[in-house]
Amino acid sequence: MFKHFFAWMLASSLVLSVHAQNGYDLWLNYYPVQATAQKEYSNLLSSIQLDDTNPTQRIILREFEIAVRKMLNQSIVQQSNASIQLKKEGHSSLANLPAEGYILSHHYHKKKPVVTIYANDDAGLLYGSFRLLKELQTGGYRSQEKDIIDYPSIQYRVLNHWDNLDRSVERGYAGISLWNWHTLPDIIEPRYIDYARANASIGINTVALTNVNANALVLTPQYLEKVKALADALRPYNIRVVLTARFSAPIEIGGLKTADPLEPAVQDWWKKKTAEIYEYVPDFAGYLVKANSEGQPGPQDYQRTHADGANLLAAAVAPFNGIVMWRAFVYSNETPEDRFKQAYNEFKPLDGSFAENVLVQVKNGPIDFQPREPFHPLFGAMPKTPLMMEFQLTQEYLGMATHAAYLAPMYKEVLEMPTYRPDANATVARIVTGEQDKHTLSAIAGVANIGNDVNWTGHPLSQANWYAYGRLAWNPQLSSEEIIEEWIDQTYLLSQEATDILAGLLLNSREVLFKYMTPLGLHHIMGWSHHFGPAPWIDNMHRADWTSVYYHKADSTGIGFDRTASGSNALAQYAQEIQQLYGDKNTIDENFLLWFHRVNWEFKLKNGKTVWENLCFRYEEGVQEMQQLLNDFLSIQNEFGKEEGKHIEQLLRLQLKEAQWWRDACLAYFQSKNQRPWPSGFTPPPHNVDYYKEIQAKLKFVPGI
Repeated sequence: MFKHFFAWMLASSLVLSVHAQNGYDLWLNYYPVQATAQKEYSNLLSSIQLDDTNPTQRIILREFEIAVRKMLNQSIVQQSNASIQLKKEGHSSLANLPAEGYILSHHYHKKKPVVTIYANDDAGLLYGSFRLLKELQTGGYRSQEKDIIDYPSIQYRVLNHWDNLDRSVERGYAGISLWNWHTLPDIIEPRYIDYARANASIGINTVALTNVNANALVLTPQYLEKVKALADALRPYNIRVVLTARFSAPIEIGGLKTADPLEPAVQDWWKKKTAEIYEYVPDFAGYLVKANSEGQPGPQDYQRTHADGANLLAAAVAPFNGIVMWRAFVYSNETPEDRFKQAYNEFKPLDGSFAENVLVQVKNGPIDFQPREPFHPLFGAMPKTPLMMEFQLTQEYLGMATHAAYLAPMYKEVLEMPTYRPDANATVARIVTGEQDKHTLSAIAGVANIGNDVNWTGHPLSQANWYAYGRLAWNPQLSSEEIIEEWIDQTYLLSQEATDILAGLLLNSREVLFKYMTPLGLHHIMGWSHHFGPAPWIDNMHRADWTSVYYHKADSTGIGFDRTASGSNALAQYAQEIQQLYGDKNTIDENFLLWFHRVNWEFKLKNGKTVWENLCFRYEEGVQEMQQLLNDFLSIQNEFGKEEGKHIEQLLRLQLKEAQWWRDACLAYFQSKNQRPWPSGFTPPPHNVDYYKEIQAKLKFVPGI
């Protein structure tokens, strides 16, 4: 059951701020507490003991002041022997507590509750403070509990912003970029601070400010002074900045004629440029690099390897304890090999060749952030190299900001998969945390879904993905259910029944989307370039793997991509146990059937129906289940603020409309290829495939390209 310590009553609407009505406050609403908890909370939150000359402890004080005012309509004062204490000594477990960890110690003094937050560093005190406030908001606070000891499982917990210097956002669906480069460094907008608060509350400690399709200008003094201003604002919240490094920067802004990583002049240029960055930002975390992918420059332009390129930058940041995050999302413009295989083929031979401060950043799946993918075969294949996960929060292939899709179940599906290298204990999560291969360096990245929309993420329910990513980056063992419970309890003021309904809606949302978009393992059948809407007919782009037909290969005889030994043999990149899991079309999880197998339209699935029949009814199930999600929300809509409730309703109605579009367009196309009769009892699409092609062709101004 969900825990609620907050009043649910009509009068509560009088104390809700305007921001709480429009989603600006995210999960930091700090709703008024129930009358039954008010006395205990009032005593606990009456005073605080900390060092307000310390920048981080000063913002801790500010956060408590905000929370206490909103939760109790009272103030909190500083004094010695206070009811809340921040300490870096005095607890026996501190000696073994990792960096950024904390201890919450609950006890009584003269019959009044006292909580001491212990940590070895200011970051731990910050995270412990947010943990206490979360416990108070969600009803998890218990004054007589044993000590709570918590610390992050992953060292660098990164938000990757694909933001450009002109404030456009690649794959951004929530407005323009947060970063107003024009007014920096002179103006630090309050929104930057609220962004930092939100990240700190869920443990995100690193931010890549700019797009992986990098612009070298961000490394020039003109922009470095702007980066410094942002870094200074974020630093008290334990957030360090990363910059995306364009590999050709020595040519574009350095005046060199080459960017060859083995050229001494290039090495010297990067060392000097990096030292310059550290003069502006002393705690600069390091570089994020996309190289030799989708036309980006890289070391292969000079017949060098990815390790050569990464090690060039690693040597430059090493004196400052910086890191390099080198993306493995690569595929050649010339190689006709199955795109599924190319990252593995390029990076697996380089295992052990990277400098010790390099992490290879690997997307969760081998293609590109599809609604469902098998885990990337590189996980488990490079034991000598720290591998970091790259998830996508922004819904590039999942309906953008018009579709509700709670992604924690997808993240968990990947993290919990065993790689079987060497055994079933070697899960993707254990590889990412470094535990499996005893790496001391660990990181995880999430491509941000944040813009300057008032509610940050465009779709109000998409805030849950930002929250869930941060929580799983801190602790990959958390469940999707407990995360959504936390988020709802902090974000909305709902009855228990409404909370349960909203949680169920969100927990089912991604699976519903999968059914009406890409059932049975279909993938990459979205609109070209913008990736919006159905377009399984795309067949005429300048590279085969930018078309839809490359991935589904539907014709009159069958459908699916054969990645077994009789096809591209991509399965061979996995351990034998995974090959067995996916290799038999008769026993495979049918959600991955068409990922790994090409089958005849008459091939029968486990329910006794053919692939064609199942495809039709899976699409139909997706639409019907989307209708149910809408109905579920309508049943609780009156518990939301009028404007936000209406906004969510409109979005869900649009999602239902687009789910029907997906169903009709895809099935009209596939039926045009197989010429099979429609299954008995199934309602065919109302138009032929040409009608749906025309709809897609008119989508000229889709955001986020």
